[in-house]
Amino acid sequence: MDGLTEPIVEYESEGLDMARRRRLNRAGLKRLGRRCLVVALVLAIIPVVLTFLYLPPFVHPVSTLMLKDLVTFSGYDRRWVSIDDVAPVLAHSVIMSEDGQFCFHRGVDLGELRGVVDDALAGEATRGASTITMQTVKNLFLWSRPLGSVRKVVELPLAVYFDALMSKRRIMEIYLNIAEWGPGIYGIEAAARHHFGVSAKQLSRRQAALLAVSLPNPIARNPARPGPGLRRLASLIERRASRSGAYVGCLD
Repeated sequence: MDGLTEPIVEYESEGLDMARRRRLNRAGLKRLGRRCLVVALVLAIIPVVLTFLYLPPFVHPVSTLMLKDLVTFSGYDRRWVSIDDVAPVLAHSVIMSEDGQFCFHRGVDLGELRGVVDDALAGEATRGASTITMQTVKNLFLWSRPLGSVRKVVELPLAVYFDALMSKRRIMEIYLNIAEWGPGIYGIEAAARHHFGVSAKQLSRRQAALLAVSLPNPIARNPARPGPGLRRLASLIERRASRSGAYVGCLD
């Protein structure tokens, strides 16, 4: 009898240990899930609160890339300037180059977004549909790469929220002061002085167009030394900016 009962006791003990481990694993997963939820809520609240703090014109926000440069001791050049001290043609050129519907959408250009979705469903190469507002919230609160698709899911509602609270002039002012225009060069004042040796208010139509078309890839595109392709693109944006009319009316 003793020989029969010992294995049964062992099996029961092993079963109890396995059940205990499963309970501990479930409890651990629940704790991890709660912690992840708390972290997600905190990360969601940060841009909501910061957007309110960024409303006054005397507040000068910095971008996540600028923070990265500070943390890595890379340093950067950024000189905040009011939108009133930026040549209007620069803002007009940026709108006509980056987001022609800036004055009319509410943070997200739904027409462009539908086109991207249709292209993706058809298996075609997708084009960019990022608005100036979306780029602003990305630069202020989010990351560039990797996980760009995950970032877009967060970026869209943030852009709508940001646009609902901010005036178009304030959005443009923040964007022009945090956009990257070269390695360690942030904001239009630093960019104008670095590339052309003038202030943002003194930029010519040609200089403004060159700066605007360099924005999609400021590391590879140098507005002070444009290649033939960049010069042709700048000529197109220069013509569009001169006829921008109502497309830039929200900045008046």
